[in-house]
Amino acid sequence: MKPELYEVWGDTVDVRHLVYAILIGAIVSLSAFFTAQHFLLEWVASAQMARAYAMLVGIVGCLVGGAISASLFKPKRHVVEHEADPAWRSQILKDLQSEFGDLGRLADLPPETIAELKEMDLYELFVDYEKGLHNAGADSPPAVDGLAANGGRS
Repeated sequence: MKPELYEVWGDTVDVRHLVYAILIGAIVSLSAFFTAQHFLLEWVASAQMARAYAMLVGIVGCLVGGAISASLFKPKRHVVEHEADPAWRSQILKDLQSEFGDLGRLADLPPETIAELKEMDLYELFVDYEKGLHNAGADSPPAVDGLAANGGRS
């Protein structure tokens, strides 16, 4: 039987586990509250103060119930990593160039930036893009919509 998964407060939950967690929390916190109230009514002079302290113990019971539920019911998240489509990445670079003008040259970047691009697997994308510009005979991109290659007005 496949579990029914829902999103609650930005997290994915199994409905059965959510109901069980609510029941565990209610049982633990109410048990803590009523037990504390029973003993505190005998030890504390004011019944109102005994109930107030019992509520604090009940809140601690809520935390304990949450810890029990967290240990019993593991997260249902599945992180899926996938590589972006190279054609999509190239299109993004073309869109950036048409919107902002010349993207600059890799040779002009500091070594730290080059290392960061390589770490994010983006370096080859920019190398290929520069080769494409050079092969097309576009060492400097043309002005787009009244903008010069450096992004200024022509």
